[in-house]
Amino acid sequence: MNSDDGTLDLAFMALADPVRRSIIARLSRGPATVNELAEPFEISKQAVSKHIQVLEQAQLVTRTRDAQRRPVHLNPARLEALTAWIDQYRLVREEQFRGLDAVLRSVAATGGAHPKESS
Repeated sequence: MNSDDGTLDLAFMALADPVRRSIIARLSRGPATVNELAEPFEISKQAVSKHIQVLEQAQLVTRTRDAQRRPVHLNPARLEALTAWIDQYRLVREEQFRGLDAVLRSVAATGGAHPKESS
């Protein structure tokens, strides 16, 4: 396993939790403090902080310091890397489906007979 695999594993494990996915969804609208992120949940701010730490370890979010505030920010580059990893497999499947579509069109054009049988 290379380090890229480990980073992917951390990101997907972080996203496996519905609270963390909700935090990511909220951060997609802009930075927020822990207090703001904790509002919709019926869990403690400390629990939300732990979820944020998991997201930080997975490099999905970052924190900055703004006077007394420590807003949490989405890391779009990391999400793009995950999307790119998923897309490489999606594109392979799409190519396979295009090939299957071509075979089905060929079969339909020959009236349902296999193209080799129609010769």
